[in-house]
Amino acid sequence: MKTRIIITVEKIRGNCPIYKTGDKILIDEFYIKSNHSQNICIHPFAAMTTLLSAFLHGSSATELGIGSQKTIGYIHCPDPCPPYTKGGTVFFKLKKETQITTS
Repeated sequence: MKTRIIITVEKIRGNCPIYKTGDKILIDEFYIKSNHSQNICIHPFAAMTTLLSAFLHGSSATELGIGSQKTIGYIHCPDPCPPYTKGGTVFFKLKKETQITTS
């Protein structure tokens, strides 16, 4: 079975210099498809790496505590946004898609 996760920017609180609502990052099996993805900021990526690995390896979003549906989870950037920083908190939707492959 082939698994991919589509990460979509759902909303932004404050000002993010990298993302805008609707931007996507595609993880296909175990790698980021850079030619199909927005630039990747290390702040949210560091926050989601452990969850992404478990999500790709079969854990559901409900088991991980990041969503109320098995294949859709949510996570956000750890930047607290104004008045604490000049940046923004970005909220991401993680959607897992699995397809059966035949050899």
